[in-house]
This record gives sequence, C-alpha cells and structure tokens, in this order.
Amino acid sequence: MKTTQTIAIIGASGNMGAAISRSLAKGNYRLLLCANNLDKVQAVAEEIRNSNPGAEVEAADCTREASWEADIIIAAVPYAAEQEVAAKIREVANQKVVISIANPLNNTYDGLVTAPETSAAEELQKLLPNSKIVKAFNTTFAADFTTPVIDGRQADAFIAGNDEEALQTVSELVATAGFNPVIAGNLAVSGTLERMQLLLIQLNNKYNYNWLAGWKILHQSANLN
Repeated sequence: MKTTQTIAIIGASGNMGAAISRSLAKGNYRLLLCANNLDKVQAVAEEIRNSNPGAEVEAADCTREASWEADIIIAAVPYAAEQEVAAKIREVANQKVVISIANPLNNTYDGLVTAPETSAAEELQKLLPNSKIVKAFNTTFAADFTTPVIDGRQADAFIAGNDEEALQTVSELVATAGFNPVIAGNLAVSGTLERMQLLLIQLNNKYNYNWLAGWKILHQSANLN
C-alpha cells in the first residue's frame, strides 16, 4: 500500500499557493498549508475541507516546522522571497524534493531580474545544495488550476530537475492538479521555462486572455508499427 506523502505548501494563502493547494487536495496527500498570516491560510484550509471533506489538510504559520514534517516542499512564493524561505528550511530540507514555482520577473514585466545564464530554480539549488530542486507549476496561471482544459485541450505543465526520482514524483503532482506533465530536461532548462511564462504574461496583457491561458505542445505520435 502506497504511503501518503506529506506536502508543505509555503505561501499557501497567495493566488498560486491556494490554487495549488486546492488542486492537490484531490489527491492522496496530506497537505500542510503555510503562510505568515495564519488567519488567511486557515481560511484556505477551511475552504478545501468544505469542498472536499475527505481532504487531509492543516494550516500552519511555522514554515520550518511544516517543512520538517513534509516529504515534499512547494515554495509557492515570489522569487524575491525564495532566499528567506531557503534560510528557514535549509536544515530540514536535506534530500527532500523542493519545488520552485517562481518566475523572476522585473517590475515592468518586460524582462527577468536573474542573469541570462541562471534561473530562479538554479539560484534556489545554490541556497539548498542538499535538496532536490525541481522547477514546476511556473508555466501555469492560477486560473488554469480551475480550468486546466482550455479550448478543449489539456494544458501542459513543464518540469525540470536533475533527480530522476524527484521528477517522477513531481510529475504525479502535476497530473493530480489536472495538467499534462512534460519533463523538459535538467534544472538548467528552468531559465527557458521562466522565459516562457514571461512571454505568456506579456501575451496575456496584450491580447486579454483574462489569465486563462497555457502552453500546449502539439506533436505527431511516434509510429509504433
């Protein structure tokens, strides 16, 4: 029998953190929802319990304690907050999967604040050298979690990381959330994924997608005959 994994979602009261929490509550996971404002994260937990009475979900305001209990840690925070989060969880995140969802956007949404040769995920890996950093959920908008099938097509969600087992674990999370998981490559691909979302944000602002848009790889299936 498969053991229930515990997932700490840091920043669970934000738009993305709450969307991820609601989606993963559909799976066989124990969720520890963390945020600095306990009232806000308790409201998210209560909403999940009301809509999904069978969900195992708890609210917490101690990031370190929740991460210590967790098998998987999702840093659902902006890039500017990743350094602070890493400092809090460094001692308890050894050998654990830590998911970076951050896109290091500048204030005008016309570029990234990271250097061209790196990414938010790679910078987080430097801060947490003993953790298994995986890039995921950064190419999806919060609204997509409610509607992962857009115009009749299931949105792809791209994943990057250096640990094969961690990639498979995160692929299962992505599928539970309703997206088609696509393993894009090792952690160095994260820079490409972050630029993909920068472009999607720019297109949303230009064409008014109302934040309901996603990426889809259309391809010819291999001929097995």
